[in-house]
Amino acid sequence: MDRTEKKELIDELNGVFQKTAVVVVAHYSGLTVAQLQRLRKQMREAGATVQVTKNRLTKIALEGTDVASIGSLLTGPTILAYSDDPVAAPKVAAAFAKDFEKFVILGGAMGKTALDPNGVRSLATMPSLDELRGKLIGLIQAPATKLAQLTTAPQAKLARVFQAYADKDGADKEAA
Repeated sequence: MDRTEKKELIDELNGVFQKTAVVVVAHYSGLTVAQLQRLRKQMREAGATVQVTKNRLTKIALEGTDVASIGSLLTGPTILAYSDDPVAAPKVAAAFAKDFEKFVILGGAMGKTALDPNGVRSLATMPSLDELRGKLIGLIQAPATKLAQLTTAPQAKLARVFQAYADKDGADKEAA
């Protein structure tokens, strides 16, 4: 990697660190290529990104960003997972760590907040933005549905009462 490529990588990573909501750092030593491809696929499906970078260049890219606290975690073979959704990358990383013990979560950062491995796992248990939006829409729609049911219920009951009287009158006339 020549000097211009290093500069481009540092600028690219710095841009990622400036705009991303969460970064997870993990050791991946001992994972096969197929397992890493599986991790990349799962992250991509969740809207997150996984990247293996040189620790020295990553530390340079971290300077002046909110997630600079992860610099101390960058030792040995590390992998970065990041996403705009604060829950996507931690959720996939935690699930992957359960399946593969060689994938060890070291910690991460959410904005200026440094996260230890337990903090990353706690984020992973939270619902994603899409799940929260779905719940919110459900809560908003529920009162409207109940209101519609309440306004039509008296009319339906009244119609059943009239039908019962009509059936009773018809039965009385046939009996006479």
